[in-house]
Amino acid sequence: MSSVATAIVGAGPAGASAAYWLARAGHDVLLVDKATFPRDKFCGDGLTTLCLRELETMHFSPSTVPSFTEVRGAVLRAPSGTRHDIPLPEGPGLYAAVARREEFDAALVDHAIAAGAKTRFGTKVTNISPASDGVMLSTDSGDEIHAGQIIAADGMWSPVRKLLGLDIAKYRGEWHAFRQYFENVGPAAANELWIWFEPDVLPGYVWSFPVGDGRANVGFGIIRGGDVSTQEMKTLWPDLLQRPYIREVLGPDASPESPHRAWPIPARIDQAPLSGPRTLFVGDAAMACDTLTGEGIGQALLTGREAAAAILESPHHFTSAAAAYEDAVRSELVADHKMAHLLARLMSNPKVAEFALRAVGTNDWTRRNFGRWMFEDYPRAIIATPRRWHKGVFTGPGAELT
Repeated sequence: MSSVATAIVGAGPAGASAAYWLARAGHDVLLVDKATFPRDKFCGDGLTTLCLRELETMHFSPSTVPSFTEVRGAVLRAPSGTRHDIPLPEGPGLYAAVARREEFDAALVDHAIAAGAKTRFGTKVTNISPASDGVMLSTDSGDEIHAGQIIAADGMWSPVRKLLGLDIAKYRGEWHAFRQYFENVGPAAANELWIWFEPDVLPGYVWSFPVGDGRANVGFGIIRGGDVSTQEMKTLWPDLLQRPYIREVLGPDASPESPHRAWPIPARIDQAPLSGPRTLFVGDAAMACDTLTGEGIGQALLTGREAAAAILESPHHFTSAAAAYEDAVRSELVADHKMAHLLARLMSNPKVAEFALRAVGTNDWTRRNFGRWMFEDYPRAIIATPRRWHKGVFTGPGAELT
């Protein structure tokens, strides 16, 4: 049997973030994951300004991620077919990027290890039981780990949540996404970030994100309950790829690098249990993704950081740590969740989506500031939450990553 102050189950961005911040403060922390790294993670691979700012505070270098690709703007296609070029501010700093999750997650794990985090990969937690001053985790290898508390960073269908009897029955996420990597793409897909608001996919969207070396992450996401069902996504995919304006962006020589993959995306931070017995839930386990876009990496890093901060503030009083964590996360994310949910519902109407994109394209100021808002440079609900107003909230520099 081994003993550790905090066991983190799940070594994706949320778990790696929590591990980094705890280890950096000299806290005894163990990262446990059933996978070994590097491992693929089904995702669109986009990194928003929120994500990049979290990485900046972690002193994380993108040079450790081979596919890290800077993005300086986006090309949006409205339901009518109108093109809108959305720039991001020209330096200093970075407002958006793309990186393959297989490489990105592994680099984050290495970053946490360099800060002092211990790891146990290829290990599945099979049981959790109360113990004196904490909990006991049993694993599939027969080992037992005594921990003061757990941070559950183990995804939407969190096994930790199930083991604690807190599972949310029949929950399948708000979004469902579909992704395929392509190689030998044309210059447009290799160098630009594209989003198509197709009338038959709204309030979802189709994307093409550059990941370096003439490759692109191409996919689409839908919100459950819309006109497209998850069962129809596989048959819709070939049709989307053959639409002339999408094919033109991908280029004549583009070919699949790997099979397509589909995955659910949880976005219910306003209802999700954020804590349990000696446990804090972070990332997808906290259902923290953005309802409007399905983005979740920035939210994962944020919740991981907040969980670490709460534990460091109250290392011997878990109840206080849990209360502080819940207050921080709900303060940071719930208002934005509600705003994004409302906007997603409005965007389900092609006429509304068309009107919104025309308004965005009114002038350089609207285009530039919409780009910053879209990439979460400032909170979704900033207008409705004066407590978060501060000097420079709309004009600050991008993230400085070295």
